[in-house]
Amino acid sequence: MAAASSLISTLFHSSHSKFSRHPIRKPPLPLSATPLLLTHNRADSGVLRIFRSVHSSRSITIPKNLSSPETLPSSLPPPPRPPFSLAIDSFLVFCASVSLSVSLFVFDVDPASAFVVTTPRKLQSDELATVQLFQENTPSVVYITNLAARQDVFTLDVLEVPQGSGSGFVWDNEGHVVTNYHVIRAASDLKVTLSDQTTYDAKVVGFDQDKDVAVLRVDAPKDKLRPIPIGISADLLVGQKVYAIGNPFGLDHTLTTGVISGLRREISSAATGRPIQDVIQTDAAINPGNSGGPLLDSSGRLIGINTAIYSPSGASSGVGFSIPVDTVSGIVDQLVRFGKVTRPILGIKFAPDQSVEQLGVSGVLVLDAPLNGPAGKAGLQPTKRDAYGRLILGDIITSVNGRKVTNGSDLYRILDQCKVGDQVTVEVLRGDHKEKIPVMLEPKPDES
Repeated sequence: MAAASSLISTLFHSSHSKFSRHPIRKPPLPLSATPLLLTHNRADSGVLRIFRSVHSSRSITIPKNLSSPETLPSSLPPPPRPPFSLAIDSFLVFCASVSLSVSLFVFDVDPASAFVVTTPRKLQSDELATVQLFQENTPSVVYITNLAARQDVFTLDVLEVPQGSGSGFVWDNEGHVVTNYHVIRAASDLKVTLSDQTTYDAKVVGFDQDKDVAVLRVDAPKDKLRPIPIGISADLLVGQKVYAIGNPFGLDHTLTTGVISGLRREISSAATGRPIQDVIQTDAAINPGNSGGPLLDSSGRLIGINTAIYSPSGASSGVGFSIPVDTVSGIVDQLVRFGKVTRPILGIKFAPDQSVEQLGVSGVLVLDAPLNGPAGKAGLQPTKRDAYGRLILGDIITSVNGRKVTNGSDLYRILDQCKVGDQVTVEVLRGDHKEKIPVMLEPKPDES
């Protein structure tokens, strides 16, 4: 109410000064009680000017030979105020009161904000570009909820309980959504929430555990699907700006910025331990819930999928990793067309690298080579025990097609460059001698 009274008073005085033909003036004090300011008139050296310094701005010109202020004429009274001026003032106050009441009660305006005058915010050019990038790409980013079936202990009812969440993005107008495999792992049901907060059931089209990529599909209207622009990652440079959009800790559509800190990094898949090459390292904040979200360049184009962070505490430490879009594109195309990724394998299980190092040798120790697999058919020897329980080491792979193999990552890296049906030459250390064995690569068996 105090603010309203203040506004009305302001309007009253402003309208008073604007519409009154004869402003109200206080009656002047006697000349003897008013301080006088004597100044010399440059235009007429024989005249002095007397100013009333406080109560009046009028000046009186007197001859220079006057010496007593009592001889000055008294001030004339102000002219009378027209009668209709008071009516205009009353009408304006009434209008201001009505307008304020309508704004506060009819339109339900916050009383405090009714008296706040906001000025348009001025943004720098780089800020405007960031705002525009976020607004244009947010409709392409989705929120994914992973639901797991749990049985109630008392009622034995089966309930769907959220066990995780993550991010994803719309790939095409057919409803395909791309995310990380670890976001949907072990899910009994999946929910996808679009940017307009509409939620749809999602079906798994396919996934690639080795590269931590999965493709879902939602039956949403095409006018609600905004495919994200696809870029390239082959020409990225360290230092260029990147932007990550996701849902960290369940917070809807969060933007973080940073730069590319490194290129051609290598991380291991959380599901299979298989290495993922050419990974992008960035200092843009990536927290739990950002997984599966897009990493964009300054043009708003997709250059990677945020997949992992390096942090002892589990929160962002400024070291995040994204799978490059050039790798993702090939995987997504296979998953959409065939529902799986056809990747060649040797068909072996090998020992951890630390165990081989303790033996003082370099290579990959074969622990198992099933007879129905490529390596078993070719004759590679697994590790086994003899009749007395003594451990007999299997073959140790030292090279493939002439390329040296020192650990499991080297082997995976070589196989990623091969195709199903290729014949490779595997050099192994068997006992105290080396042998070269040809192996025909076969596709990875289907996974449920």
